[in-house]
Amino acid sequence: MNNKAHAKGPAPTPTAAPALSAAQQAALEQLRGVSGPVRVVDVATALGLHANTVREHLDALVDAGLAQRTRAESSGRGRPAWLYEAVVADADATLRAYAGMAVALAGHLKATSDDPAAAARELGRTWGRDIAKKRTVQGDSRAQVIAHLTDFGFAPQSDDTATIALTRCPLLDAARQYPDVTCQIHVGLVQGSLDVVGDTNLNPVLTPFAKPGCCLLRLDEQADE
Repeated sequence: MNNKAHAKGPAPTPTAAPALSAAQQAALEQLRGVSGPVRVVDVATALGLHANTVREHLDALVDAGLAQRTRAESSGRGRPAWLYEAVVADADATLRAYAGMAVALAGHLKATSDDPAAAARELGRTWGRDIAKKRTVQGDSRAQVIAHLTDFGFAPQSDDTATIALTRCPLLDAARQYPDVTCQIHVGLVQGSLDVVGDTNLNPVLTPFAKPGCCLLRLDEQADE
């Protein structure tokens, strides 16, 4: 199977779905990375797993409503193989309306505000405070921000450096059309998170579409005045 080439920047945040194991998630990503239905053996080869094991994962995805299963055309004796295909997630009308509203909002700020970026940051900051108040985790401010980014739908990935990779984006369509506005909403979200944990020393710096598969967020120390 050939995976789709990754464009710079994160993937869209998917709609809410049942919790998946790591192996089930890997199988789902393989289905999403190809066009059309595929055989169990194709997914098994790509993942380096036994076909029987992969079949169980794929059937679990079908049960969860994340994939569909059809019979291949008969090519002789024996029962035709099952074919699996990811279910298109954009059938969710709520998500479409939310994404469309975000595009309209970003366009409105860009057209009407004297400082669209500042207005977007303040909007995101208010939103970020509201969401961050709903959850606290053990750890320092950076751990709190990562937890809140997870809640926001950014699927953050981080090592021990100050840089956090944002591999998903809940407002991807708006970010592509109005990056100077939408990405500042995201900066505001992080600032709102820091407000809730009471940290005034960290300054979020976002690099949109920094590399294939993610945007990059740095939490820099504030410069002394």
